Amino acid sequence: MNEELYLVKPTVELEKEYLSFYNEWLKSGEKMVPWVIQKNPVPFGEMVQYLIDQENGVKLREGWVPTSTYWLINAEKKIIGVVNIRHALTELLRNSGGHIGYGIRPSERRKGYASKLLSLSLEKAKGLGINEALVVCDEWNTASFKTILNNGGHPDEDYIEEDGNVLKRFWLKK
Repeated sequence: MNEELYLVKPTVELEKEYLSFYNEWLKSGEKMVPWVIQKNPVPFGEMVQYLIDQENGVKLREGWVPTSTYWLINAEKKIIGVVNIRHALTELLRNSGGHIGYGIRPSERRKGYASKLLSLSLEKAKGLGINEALVVCDEWNTASFKTILNNGGHPDEDYIEEDGNVLKRFWLKK
């Protein structure tokens, strides 16, 4: 993968590109990760404003922390992936969410984009004062596990959710 990739904040100028990303994921039937892409993008301007509000700590749900969302785009402005960076950790996030949640659109997986997205996300996290970021993945998610290790992840204790799902927890520095 030699193409230039960038993290950009959500913007109404990329509506067509985002809807392509969103609809592809929706058609796949897979769980949308990170959670922010589960947000209905219609009307689009309201969704973008919601993400801006989340970053600025405006109208947060009780117990939530500010989060920054970025879209991974290429030179053609195709949205390849999305990352959501939590500015702080609650007990829940410390166990099962971490600082960084990310996802790559289904048609662009297995091309090295996730490693690049996580690397760029760690830089953004550092800019938020997060010098060591917690990243988690489901035990069965081998691709995410390898992505985290490729970015220098140091294993922490696993966390077992109420339904028995095992989450692998890692700390990363940039």
